[in-house]
Amino acid sequence: MLAVIVIGFFIFASLYTDVLWYEQVDYLGVLLTQWGAQAAMFGVGFLGMALPVWASLFIAFRFRPMYAKLNSQLDRYQQVVEPLRRVAMLGIPIVLGLFAGVSTASRWPVVLQWLNRTPFGETDPQFGLDISFYVFELPFYHGVVGFASAVVLLCAVGALATSYLYGALRVNGREVRISRTARIQLAVTGAIYLALQAVSLWLDQYTTLYSSHEGFLETGAGYTVANATIPSRAILAGVAALVAILFIVTAVIGRWRLPIIGTALLLVTSLLIGSVYPWIVQRFQVEPSAQTLEEEYIQRNIDATRAAYNVDGVEEQPYNATTDATAGALREDAETTANIRIVDPALVSDTFRQLEQVRQFYQFPEYLDVDRYEIDGATQDTVIALRELNQEGQSSRGWLNDHIIYTHGYGVVAAYGNQRADDGEPVFLESGIPLSGGLGEFEPRIYFGETSPEYSIVGADEGANAREIDYPTAGEDESESPRFTFDGDGGPKLDNVFKRLLYALKFQSEQIFLSDAVNDQSQILYDRDPATRIQKVAPYLTLDNDPYPAVVDGKIVWIVDAYTTSANYPYSDTNSLSETIADTYQPRPNFPLDNINYIRNSVKATVDAYDGTVTLYAWDDQDPVLKTWQKIFPSTLEPMSEMSDQLLDHVRYPADLFKVQRSVLERYHVDTANSFYQGNEAWSTPNDPTASSSNPTLQPPYYLTMQVPGTEQPAFTLYSTFIPNNSGQNARNVLTGYLTANSDPGEDYGKLTMLTLPEGQVPGPGQVFNTFSSDTEVANQLALLERGNTEVRRGNLLTLPVGGGLLYVQPVYVRATGESGYPLLRKVLVAFGNDIAFEDTLDQALDTLFGGDSGADAGDTDVEPTDPEDQPGAEEPPAEEPPAEEPGTETPPAEEPSTGGDALAQALADARQALQDREAAYARNDLVAAAQADEALQDAIERAIAASE
Repeated sequence: MLAVIVIGFFIFASLYTDVLWYEQVDYLGVLLTQWGAQAAMFGVGFLGMALPVWASLFIAFRFRPMYAKLNSQLDRYQQVVEPLRRVAMLGIPIVLGLFAGVSTASRWPVVLQWLNRTPFGETDPQFGLDISFYVFELPFYHGVVGFASAVVLLCAVGALATSYLYGALRVNGREVRISRTARIQLAVTGAIYLALQAVSLWLDQYTTLYSSHEGFLETGAGYTVANATIPSRAILAGVAALVAILFIVTAVIGRWRLPIIGTALLLVTSLLIGSVYPWIVQRFQVEPSAQTLEEEYIQRNIDATRAAYNVDGVEEQPYNATTDATAGALREDAETTANIRIVDPALVSDTFRQLEQVRQFYQFPEYLDVDRYEIDGATQDTVIALRELNQEGQSSRGWLNDHIIYTHGYGVVAAYGNQRADDGEPVFLESGIPLSGGLGEFEPRIYFGETSPEYSIVGADEGANAREIDYPTAGEDESESPRFTFDGDGGPKLDNVFKRLLYALKFQSEQIFLSDAVNDQSQILYDRDPATRIQKVAPYLTLDNDPYPAVVDGKIVWIVDAYTTSANYPYSDTNSLSETIADTYQPRPNFPLDNINYIRNSVKATVDAYDGTVTLYAWDDQDPVLKTWQKIFPSTLEPMSEMSDQLLDHVRYPADLFKVQRSVLERYHVDTANSFYQGNEAWSTPNDPTASSSNPTLQPPYYLTMQVPGTEQPAFTLYSTFIPNNSGQNARNVLTGYLTANSDPGEDYGKLTMLTLPEGQVPGPGQVFNTFSSDTEVANQLALLERGNTEVRRGNLLTLPVGGGLLYVQPVYVRATGESGYPLLRKVLVAFGNDIAFEDTLDQALDTLFGGDSGADAGDTDVEPTDPEDQPGAEEPPAEEPPAEEPGTETPPAEEPSTGGDALAQALADARQALQDREAAYARNDLVAAAQADEALQDAIERAIAASE
């Protein structure tokens, strides 16, 4: 009994702390709706299973023959069972009811969607039913029929077992004797079961529109399914209904021959009509004339797929890309080239860590985010990250430090995407502690982030008694850092002993209950990951895998894109969501609903990094799925009109949705059945050339500010490229398409543009990467960069539609191999057509590539390296004057340059010395000296080449 009480109290603690959490975030209605729906569904499932099973057992026992002759074996069975009969009569239905209740409780979303369904306003081409029938109604009807069939089957098993045990059903050799009551009960049970199978077969007609089948179409009803499978299921449903009637006849007249013959007929009909007939139609009618017969159904599949994935509005335009790099070709694209992002967010995390981590108890994510900010009136692409808490870096671990002292991260670090310092470091537009830069005043503390601790207890002390370390200052140890007290409303209050006890049980820590650091002013912050918070308050949404931070209206917020999905859209092609979005930056995730054939970016969600406030905005308020969920959870979503201008400025087109759409457009960029059937125009997304060849991954889409051909002005854009389908042995890595999505808020937000390229003329990412790697001069320079204790890392290979063609840009980073080494941007590779260039800056590389004058303003002119104490906006120190000459001394004349062999020998000697200086500089982590040695090495190489000529 004590154990039951303890277990019950633990369950109560878990449930009540959930109530406190939802109440604090102001979404208690979501939790109560879920609990109410689950409780109701559990009750329906429990009673729906337990009562019929009990009734079946009771009827079979109550009307058993009183004086039936039993054999000795059945006598022994009865003797064993009889003492437990009363318990079994109740226990078996209860146990089965509990299992059924748990199963049906998990189906609450299906039931609530059926009760609150919203019409799509579109009909399927086969049956003419609204799409909502397939998305909301059919899953519910199938669930009801499946549950009822399981109940009836278990009732039949119970009735058979009881009838046999108590003599109502006797088998003597080949003779079977059955009592009148048992006959009626079993016949009626059989009739109900067959009637349910008739309904199930009838419903199966409709599931064919989103199921997989043999034949040309992977999803949806083709010619064979529409003209053979669907009619056969209707026929089988009628036969099953007829057999059910025969069972009723048996219950009346007592003859089993008719239902037995009917059941055999159903099985034979199922084999012939359900399997053989469709095979004959497919093999002898469809396959010889597939293109003609399947045309109508292929077109249905194309139209439905493009509509379900919201790519039916993609704007296609031919782009006759040139491959000739001529002088001044980029002049008309100066706004695009000025914003080319040369800072790779996948490579500079270690650079941010070395330069801006400040203390070991801070950290940056592995992959940084790309956003844009208006700086001095101009929009700048930025690479941004938050300085989040890393408790592993504390000098001393313990419960007090982990949960009371070290509670939050501090500040934003952002770098210009198109600039670098002359030593290869990023140029920061926001950095340092305290913060300094161009993002204005905002709350810098990060209590809610992707790497926040499991829980923190804050708000207990103020003023001189404040316990939380706010941020470190130069020259101080951690114990002397400024202190802070959280003053927001971020978590449930621990304002009484009972709540402290509940949370001590929840987190298995007695310190929450016993510590004097916890008092009535304390709040406990938990479930702090932005995605976790959003998923809890909106369980019906599928979340994008890349929450990103933004400075909005004086605070840091996490912005998360969320989707409504379905797998039941008729005729739409089914895709695995996890496989589709996996690429170099995103390992394959796990989704509760992985196979989908409908998706909408219906919600934009934000989480305040300081107090954890969750706000959901209805981004696509015309989505019928979202409308249905709004009926279920009213008042949980804000209209898009409530989004502030600053928040809208940082909204972007979600990468996961874009990946799904580009996967669909690999085949469905064609919009005619004949072209689709022939398959000659199938494309694929190229593999990332910078990824390991032993573990190939798809190239991620990239965010860039660019002016897409055919548009009037630059926009923050997400893009990806296509190459021919690589299934063939002779497939070439040449560009066939270039897909962009406008990410700027406004009328053009989400506009998809597909540039179709001349076949076989423009090299793809793989070809360009191979050209870079195989070029002799590039290879020699890379080899020189890799000598000593350094390694070369190639950044993201960007593709931009400028100059009437496609420009490739790839930053090249050099990293010292020591423990404290970090990547520095040293070179830039560019390509246009078959021409390439490799220079120190993007400007230089473009000028070299385009005949000495590209006409571009790449915006990456080297600047002085950022000093931690010299933040953006600080005054520049005066330039040092050269030392004055001492009186009476003369400047020695410059030496005449050597010629011939002497000049070559001198150049080689200088190159060797420069290499030695470079290695020594990297060994002591003197980046300025290393940069000077690189310049000396480059100069020596050029003199050596000139002398050898």
